[in-house]
Amino acid sequence: MSEKKITARIKKHFSPVVIDNHDFRDDQTVTVKKNCGNEFFKFLRDDPELAFNFLMDITAVDYLAKKDARFEVVYHFYSLKHNHRLRVKIPVSLDDCIAESVTPLWKTADWYEREIWDMYGIKFRNHPNLRRILLYEEFKGHPLRKDYPVNKRQPLIGPLN
Repeated sequence: MSEKKITARIKKHFSPVVIDNHDFRDDQTVTVKKNCGNEFFKFLRDDPELAFNFLMDITAVDYLAKKDARFEVVYHFYSLKHNHRLRVKIPVSLDDCIAESVTPLWKTADWYEREIWDMYGIKFRNHPNLRRILLYEEFKGHPLRKDYPVNKRQPLIGPLN
C-alpha cells in the first residue's frame, strides 16, 4: 500500500476527526482531534490494509504559545506486515490536559504514557497505573514543560530505609 493510500484510507473511515495530514519524504503524518477515541487507534491496528501492530513510541511536544493547543501527543506506528510507518498527532490544550490511553490496545503504551505524564503533565484517561516513572513522587511540576523554571528547588527526600 502506498503512503498516500494510508492517509486516504484513514480519511475515508474517520474524516470527521482528521484535522490535517501530510507526506514529507515518505514520512506520513495524520493530525486528529482529541476526541477520536480508541476506535480510531483500533482501526489502525486491526484494519488488514493498515495493520499498525507495533507502537514504536509515544511522546509529547510543548509549543507554549506557538499554536492554539499548547501540547501535542505524538504516536509513532509501524506495520510489521506491510513495512510502512505512520505518525499520529493529537493536539491537547492546557485547559483540558488529558488524552485517552491506548494501553488497552498496546501494552507498551503503559510506560510511554507514564513518562509523558511525569515530564509534561498530560494525563491519560483510563490508564491502569498513571504515576511518576522517572521522578520521585514528591517532585513538584513537570520538567519538560517550556515554562518550567530551570532553577526551581525541589523538596528534599531523605535516605531510603
